[in-house]
Amino acid sequence: MSELDQWVTEVAAELGLGDVEVPTREVLDVARDVAHNVLRPGAPVSAYLLGLAVAGGADPADAAQRISALALRRASPGE
Repeated sequence: MSELDQWVTEVAAELGLGDVEVPTREVLDVARDVAHNVLRPGAPVSAYLLGLAVAGGADPADAAQRISALALRRASPGE
């Protein structure tokens, strides 16, 4: 188990979330795309919004892809 996986397990337990599946790769990809193409402080806020969307029933992979696509379009407005 990686250090990140251990941290996610600890945080989930602390928040009473039980054994949740966290799409770590998708969250990290969203954070990267937003930080590099929009603005750095937008990365954690976008990750939070991703979490809200998933809590509301959105598919994690689809929601992450949509946020990343939006960030990439923002970086290339003329294309």
